Amino acid sequence: MDNILQLAREIGFSHFSELNMDALIVREDIRDMCITGKCRMYGNNWSCPPWCGTAQQCAERIKQYDCGILVQTTASMKDEFDYETVRETEKKHKALFMTLARQIRLLHGNCLPLTAGACTLCRKCTCPDHPCRFPEKRYSSMEAYGLLVKDVCEASGLKYYYGPKSLTFDSCILMKRGNSV
Repeated sequence: MDNILQLAREIGFSHFSELNMDALIVREDIRDMCITGKCRMYGNNWSCPPWCGTAQQCAERIKQYDCGILVQTTASMKDEFDYETVRETEKKHKALFMTLARQIRLLHGNCLPLTAGACTLCRKCTCPDHPCRFPEKRYSSMEAYGLLVKDVCEASGLKYYYGPKSLTFDSCILMKRGNSV
């Protein structure tokens, strides 16, 4: 795990830690937030519910892994309406995360990357009219899998909130110990 943590440092994440696997509790109430349509991705992105699987299927996938890394990208906003910083930080976090996931796949093979927000590999998702262009590369969010991100962060030794005018994107990658390519 030390080499994975070092990789996260080199890639440029603000914060990172070994993932507390016991904190990965799939909760229906978190998944139900997707149904409310607040982010408008429910049923409109292949990485989101209902397409990413039921809560039970997500829990079964998570159980296949025994270790992981939690990564964060944190930024300071000018004020709570600093949407430019939000967009830039999300874009930066997803680029860093895709780099980390690609490296972990090369080093360890099978892994389960769970990102912040819906998959953005494609400019426009083909859902639901056409099959996903990159089913092996798409990333579901931690929330799509029913995880309460705050609890996962705190159980893994990272803050969830870094103070006023701070913004943090959280993602994790699940792996199997000793599984190297």
